[in-house]
Amino acid sequence: MHYLCMPTKTISVHLEAYERLRAARRFPGESFSDVILRARWPERVLQGRDLLEAMRARGPLLEAETLERLERLQREDQPPADKWQTGSSSRRPS
Repeated sequence: MHYLCMPTKTISVHLEAYERLRAARRFPGESFSDVILRARWPERVLQGRDLLEAMRARGPLLEAETLERLERLQREDQPPADKWQTGSSSRRPS
């Protein structure tokens, strides 16, 4: 479908997006606009409040034992050793 005097807008896409659009064409001359207009987009995008509502309705997704283990591991977590502080204080410039 081609339109005369149709306003256009130039956009930039990643190469992967371009290749996916090109592969989605039904025939070689089909425009990317037609491919995009054929696409189906979700009517409603999930948001954080949707996740909160689901968790309130179903309860936690993990068992209590797993949550306790994760909390313990988080408490015990230590930052990695500083590789620049490995006893080389005598090498510091004076």
